Amino acid sequence: MLDSSHFRPTPESIPPPNVSYQLKQLKNVPVNYHPLNPFTFILRTALIYPDKLALAHPEAKEPAFYTYSTWAQRIQNLAYALIQAGVRPGDRVAVLAPNTPMISGLPLFTISVCFPLSLTKTSDAYFGVIAARAIVTPINTRLTPHEVSYILDHSGAKLILVDYECLHLLPAIRATTIVCYDTGRTGDPYEEFLSLGRKFSQERGWVGLDVETDEEAGAALCYTSGTTGRPKGVLTTLRGSYLAALANVVEGQITLESVYLCCGLGALKPNYRVLPMFHAAGWTFPWANVFACATQIILRSVNYPFIWKHLCHSQVTHYCGAPTVQIGIVNCSAAQPLTRPVSTIIAGSAPTAQVIGQLEQLGIKPIHTYGPFTRCYDHPSWSELPLAERARLMARQGQSFATAQEVRVVYPPKDVDDQALVDVPKDGRTLGEVVTRGNIVMKEYFQDPEATRKAFRGGYFNSGDLAVMHPNSVITIMDRSKDIIISGGENASSLAIEQELANHPHVLEVSVVARPHPKWGERPMAFVIIRPEFALRWAENHPGFEIELKCHARKFLPGFACPEWVQVVDELPKTSTGKILKSSLRKAVAKL
Repeated sequence: MLDSSHFRPTPESIPPPNVSYQLKQLKNVPVNYHPLNPFTFILRTALIYPDKLALAHPEAKEPAFYTYSTWAQRIQNLAYALIQAGVRPGDRVAVLAPNTPMISGLPLFTISVCFPLSLTKTSDAYFGVIAARAIVTPINTRLTPHEVSYILDHSGAKLILVDYECLHLLPAIRATTIVCYDTGRTGDPYEEFLSLGRKFSQERGWVGLDVETDEEAGAALCYTSGTTGRPKGVLTTLRGSYLAALANVVEGQITLESVYLCCGLGALKPNYRVLPMFHAAGWTFPWANVFACATQIILRSVNYPFIWKHLCHSQVTHYCGAPTVQIGIVNCSAAQPLTRPVSTIIAGSAPTAQVIGQLEQLGIKPIHTYGPFTRCYDHPSWSELPLAERARLMARQGQSFATAQEVRVVYPPKDVDDQALVDVPKDGRTLGEVVTRGNIVMKEYFQDPEATRKAFRGGYFNSGDLAVMHPNSVITIMDRSKDIIISGGENASSLAIEQELANHPHVLEVSVVARPHPKWGERPMAFVIIRPEFALRWAENHPGFEIELKCHARKFLPGFACPEWVQVVDELPKTSTGKILKSSLRKAVAKL
């Protein structure tokens, strides 16, 4: 399936004979210390497995394939090209592109607990930008020109790497801009930029690049979706990115034999949303895969049958996706039980037990993470449980994973200046806010000390997610603080309601928000997408479906949590990374 025989990289992408991957030796640094930096992963892997396929871009108009030695040379070329273009340590380099080889070289965002957005042709950039000691600033390709302009202004980007399909998103150019036509061939402006970098290097190689001595220096600046206001810039560090990537290798069980499917947000197919590299640095998997010496298949613009094509025929072992993506995958007409093991990392929001069960039935092992800084660890005894019960346990958010500090659930502080954090009892019932600290939390909100202070009150990162803590220290997310429905004095979790409604066999996807009620203050309103195979059955009888779903809810939910209203919809509003925009649903409810 991955036939690279017809591709020839540009001459400047070929490393010189007897290439050295040794970096410049640091002065005045103890012998037993070196600063952690994820870009060094590529040097290690290129040294050990120079001829192993690193990147496959098979579905592009002009397919491209790079071994680790060739990819490492392209990353080096990019670093020198940026320096020649005037990029200096700490400068921000913006990337506006879908998943492409260009984006794979940019530094990945660390797991920041904030789910920032951005990026595309960044394979080279995830490594090349930080090799030049700059900060990669990936930008969400589904933003408006106005939003892109704000991020470019706020970040102060010194240079922009942009894919040709995203040129319309750029405002009047105020910084050096390099366009990529995603060809990998001579004549492409991006390839010419890399060629200039190779010439500028004068074959000084890796030892000619200065090494960043401060592992707390910025690696990536990722911007939140801005659904509740201006996007905030989430700044993460070299150290945090390095350790987050190692954690993903361990928790995802990524090895030399692994093939990771990196599916992007295609500009032409806005309804298909699998983890793009611009989202939270691809959850740091681009770095993790390189550390593990794995192969990455890059899909620029995909649909679910296309994903299944590669799951079935390209030896894929791993992919990532938010729950809404997983829903599309398991319900695709091309879905079929797989003949070889595949693992999927689920994060971004809480999956339903139904989705987890459907994945398992297809031979896809769910690895459920949150943040991602916790993981729901399965236990051998679970294999004896019925699928529904096992899936229910797997839907919990679990415990802290490798390189992360222990997660806590605390009573929410009464105000910003309240620094005393008190843990809720481990009873599986008492609601509190999830907080954490340590290696893989963001460093700060860029140029926003007040937002940083609010986020770090009590000396922890305050997630805004409400959860319970079970006796075994496993957490279960119940809701976002802003999404709790207060009905007749009772707190109803919109997430818990969604979990139960999703178990109805005719429900494909559901979201629940509060709607004002004259007696109870608020009651739940459910927005539901019906499964395609049952859509015709209910096409002319939405009131009948409403009655059916309410009857189902009353079997599993207390009265105050049962939906008072049910509205059948064709689609749910979502962010570019597949998260349901409840803010949009609340606006729609306000007009009713």
